[in-house]
Amino acid sequence: MKYAVAFALAFICVYCLIPPLRKFALSIGFVDMPTERKIHKEPVPHLASIGIFIGFMASFLLFSDGMTRRNTGFITGAVLVLAIGIVDDWYKTHGKDFPALPKAVVQVAAAIVAYFSGFVFTGFTNPFNHGRYVMLPVWLQFLLTVTWIFGVITVINFSDGLDGLAGSLSTISATTLFIVALAKGQTKSALMSVILVGVAVAYLKYNKPPAKIFMGDAGAGFMGYVLGIIALDGAFKQATVLSLFVPILALGVPIFDNLFVVARRLVNGKPFYKPDRSQVHYRLLSAGLSPKQVLMFLSLVSVCLSLTSIILLLLKV
Repeated sequence: MKYAVAFALAFICVYCLIPPLRKFALSIGFVDMPTERKIHKEPVPHLASIGIFIGFMASFLLFSDGMTRRNTGFITGAVLVLAIGIVDDWYKTHGKDFPALPKAVVQVAAAIVAYFSGFVFTGFTNPFNHGRYVMLPVWLQFLLTVTWIFGVITVINFSDGLDGLAGSLSTISATTLFIVALAKGQTKSALMSVILVGVAVAYLKYNKPPAKIFMGDAGAGFMGYVLGIIALDGAFKQATVLSLFVPILALGVPIFDNLFVVARRLVNGKPFYKPDRSQVHYRLLSAGLSPKQVLMFLSLVSVCLSLTSIILLLLKV
C-alpha cells in the first residue's frame, strides 16, 4: 500500500504541474526550436524537469525516513544535476551551446556528494569462493561509484532525442529495479524506484509522440542520477559476480547504445560529448522507421534486457 500511494502521489504531482509549467515556459521563451538535427518540426516548451523534480521529492520526503545524512546528500546531488541541466537547457533554447566541462564538473560533484553520503559500490560476493565478500579498495570504490552515477546521467541524457524515449526507457529500468529491490527485500531502493516510475509515467502523458513538452537535459539528467542511486542502493548491494550485470542490463539500451556512440566518435576523432545523429534512434529513423515504431522497438528491446536481468537475479550466481 505504501508503494501504491507513493506512486500515486508522484504521478498526480507531475500530471498536475506540467500544464502550468508548459504555459510558463512558453511565456518566457523557454522553448526548443527545430533544427536539422532535431526531429520535432514545431517549437516545444521545456521545464517538465521542474515538475518531475517536485513530484519525485514530494513523494520521497513524505515516505522516506526524513532528512538523514544519506537523504540530504541524495537531494543535494539531485539539485546540482537539475540546476546545471536547466542552465544547459536555457542556453540551447536560445541557440547557444553551454560548455561541456562545467556541466560535467557539476555532475561529477553531485556523484561525489552521493558517494560521501553513503551511496557506495563496496564490492561483491564471490560464489566461487564459498560466498566470500570481496571488499574493494576505497579508491576503487570511489572511482567506480562516481563513474557509475556520472555514466548513467550521461546515457539517459544522450537517449533523450526522440519523443517518449528517455521517459519510456527510464520507466522500464525503474520498474525492473523495483522488482529487483522487492526480491532482495530492499525497501528504500524499492520506494525510490516506484516513485520514479510514477513521475516518468505522468511525464510520458505529455511527452509521447508528438511531444507537448520536453524535460530537457535537466529532467533526463535527474532521472539518470536517480536511477544510478537506486542501483547503488539496491541491485549492486551485496551483489554476486553474475548479478552485477542486473542493473547494467536494466539500463541496457541507453548504456550499450551510448558506449557504441562514444567509441565511434572517438575513432572518428570527434569529441564524445558533441551531439550528432549517431544514436540508435536516429539510425533507425534513417532506416525508414517512424518515430512511434522506433519508440516501440527500443522499448521492446529494453523490456527483453530487463527480463534477462531478472532471470540473472533468480539464478543467484
